[in-house]
Amino acid sequence: MMTAITDDEAWGAFERRDRRMDGRIIGAVKTTGIYCKPSCPARRPKREHVEFFADSGAALTAGYRPCLRCKPDEVGRDREAVAQAVKLIERAEEAPKLEELAAAVGYAPHHFQRLFTREMGVSPAAYARGLRAGRAQANLSKDKTVTEAIYDSGYSAPSRFYADAKDRLGMTPSAWRDGGRGETIRYAMLDTPLGRMLVAATDKGICRLTFDESVSALHRRFPNADIQPANAAMGALISGVMDAIETPTAVHDLPIDVAGTAFQEAVWKELRKIPPGETRSYADIAVAIGDPKATRAVGTANGSNPIAVLVPCHRVIRSDGTLGGYAGGLDRKRKLLAAEGAHWEEQGKFAI
Repeated sequence: MMTAITDDEAWGAFERRDRRMDGRIIGAVKTTGIYCKPSCPARRPKREHVEFFADSGAALTAGYRPCLRCKPDEVGRDREAVAQAVKLIERAEEAPKLEELAAAVGYAPHHFQRLFTREMGVSPAAYARGLRAGRAQANLSKDKTVTEAIYDSGYSAPSRFYADAKDRLGMTPSAWRDGGRGETIRYAMLDTPLGRMLVAATDKGICRLTFDESVSALHRRFPNADIQPANAAMGALISGVMDAIETPTAVHDLPIDVAGTAFQEAVWKELRKIPPGETRSYADIAVAIGDPKATRAVGTANGSNPIAVLVPCHRVIRSDGTLGGYAGGLDRKRKLLAAEGAHWEEQGKFAI
């Protein structure tokens, strides 16, 4: 019946109307003969009247019929449409217009805009911009001129490239390509309850927050940047970082200046949505960003997160409830989760 998801987990998803689980599980009500997706707004039946299936086909075979309110059979079609649109965006030399994308996958433009944003976390236009900027970042790291990088990344004009790059890369394109030349990055080494941390920031926000990393690593990342010790202006950021570590359940809205590929940024954005005290599996994150088969890639993007704690990659664990890995070490991951009040399968096996 269920493979990676237990009946208790499935019931929990239905109780909280978890939209992220739509398409992964089906709940069928024995007393009505109807099956629904987890986010169905209908009133919940008693637990003993519900059985779970992996997909609509299995529920149909068992004699159930689809709910007319939540239309569970359309979940697969919606996700296929988004996946097709993603491929169209990735293959296009210039970003397709919303109307073109919607027509290609058979949806009305405004409806598809909402659908795409719900599945991917960003609009089609924002996804296309992220894709181009990711290509630009890769091209700028090669032996190419800025002009070559502009057109090789799918931009139709230099002005559009610079408008995107200014907001996303946090540095001018030439500086990014040239190891941060002309940019100033300030740093501080912090003694925190979890150990030694490096915090580094541009004038836009924190660009690096890592455990047990030295200043020499910062020089290797940006060999041509002007790297200096923190000044008084950085005091607020440092104080905010310490607060975030000492009171992890509070809301912390510190500015962040990082850039990655479109996929990495989608993962990092989803990580920031996980509330303190809760965890998600790598598979959950893959589903949330609209790519259920990308569990391994999610793990890689999770591990490449350059901003510890503030982008809470420690809240992602394995589907079996064990912790998985963590760049700062599993002991720190356990302490972070325990301080937030989270629970996980192997928690009782270790002293916190």
